[in-house]
Amino acid sequence: MHYTIQTERLGLRNWKDSDLKAMTALNKDPKVMQYFPSMPDEAATLAYIKRMQAQFAKTQYCYFAAEILATQEFIGFIGLMYQDYEAEFTPCVDIGWRLKQTAWGKGYATEGAKTCLDYAFNNLKIDTIYSVAPLVNTPSISVMKKIGMSLSSTFKHPKLGNFSVLETCALYLIHKPQ
Repeated sequence: MHYTIQTERLGLRNWKDSDLKAMTALNKDPKVMQYFPSMPDEAATLAYIKRMQAQFAKTQYCYFAAEILATQEFIGFIGLMYQDYEAEFTPCVDIGWRLKQTAWGKGYATEGAKTCLDYAFNNLKIDTIYSVAPLVNTPSISVMKKIGMSLSSTFKHPKLGNFSVLETCALYLIHKPQ
């Protein structure tokens, strides 16, 4: 298997069309999607995979498909994404993750995200990485802190205005070490 990034336990790679079934199942899990405004159907998930493939072809990064190395089990995504929605800090590159429930609590998000930061700083030569989560998404905010990110501000996310519980987000960032 060709991985763009490997950690001790994870392989992070560009998306394959065959990831559609597993990613659609992940997107239909209400617990996984509790901090998102909707659960994408198969067509929206396919569009997402195509968007990730195009982003990777252009920049050599995306929200990478994540697999457990020992088994090649698909567990979700961990990676980097160009963001250009209207906000004071955009355009920027952010780091994010979404893992299926069976992968929770094992340190995979933290392990993969730390390695993605190293890849961003040292391979891609990006100086600052951002991360955004609704204030209610304390699990993701915990990962942001574990990987060394610092709270920069809170803001009203322009894409979440119709979802009052999710609209107020935390903005975390980390700079390339000198």
